[in-house]
Amino acid sequence: MHIEIHGRRDADAPTLVFSSGLGGAAHFWMPQLDALTSDYRVVLYDQLGTGKSPAALPADYSIDAMASELRTLLASHGIGAYHLIGHALGGLVGLALAIQQAPGLRSLTLMNTWSRVSPHTARCFSVRKQLLAGSGPAAYVEAQALFLYPPDWIAANIEQLQIDDRKHVAGFPPTDNLLRRIAALQAFAPDTQALANIRQPALLIANRDDMLVPWQCSRELAEQLPNARLECFDYGGHASSVTCPDTINTTLRRFLASVIHDTEFAA
Repeated sequence: MHIEIHGRRDADAPTLVFSSGLGGAAHFWMPQLDALTSDYRVVLYDQLGTGKSPAALPADYSIDAMASELRTLLASHGIGAYHLIGHALGGLVGLALAIQQAPGLRSLTLMNTWSRVSPHTARCFSVRKQLLAGSGPAAYVEAQALFLYPPDWIAANIEQLQIDDRKHVAGFPPTDNLLRRIAALQAFAPDTQALANIRQPALLIANRDDMLVPWQCSRELAEQLPNARLECFDYGGHASSVTCPDTINTTLRRFLASVIHDTEFAA
């Protein structure tokens, strides 16, 4: 599996591990690097079967398997204590790590994440799968921005999006891998007790204009975790780490300082 380690390399550096959403690629987190690498060791990776981590995923692929793969990857690079920041599917990986009682997991930041897939989100994925089957990867990729970003942000960044779309089509994953990753995230449904047993401090970030995952899903998840708080923003869409990086980076830094240095988290 492809891994990148950025920022501080000294032994005392706190380590942040970023886990991406459905796309699975490390480069999703590029807007966070400059803001965090001066104070932290930042670990990015391409999830198995995506990007630079090619593999044929099994038919019964699961979020638990993704968490186990990440545990093995971190152990192979000598990474002990760490703070997990996950977006959507990546947040589910974080929850699975916590439920597995993964050694070294110190805190969770869960962006646009859920404990059970909303019927709205399920409908969105149904449409996306039908689009892929009927019109192919190019149409799937072009529609993807509609689920990720606010309309005005798309309009203001249309030229860069068109460049990115061509890259995404060129590097589109095997269809079976994508469908099995979607099935895995839809099947992940930890029970109430498993969530109640998670003791790590957790920050949940949601956006009221997220058209893929209703922000209420994050509120529900926050209520199920014993040591969690929710930060909900009016703007940013599903991928606010890209559309509003300054807001997200500031929020991350404040939360991480609170859990690492035992200070009060101030929004």
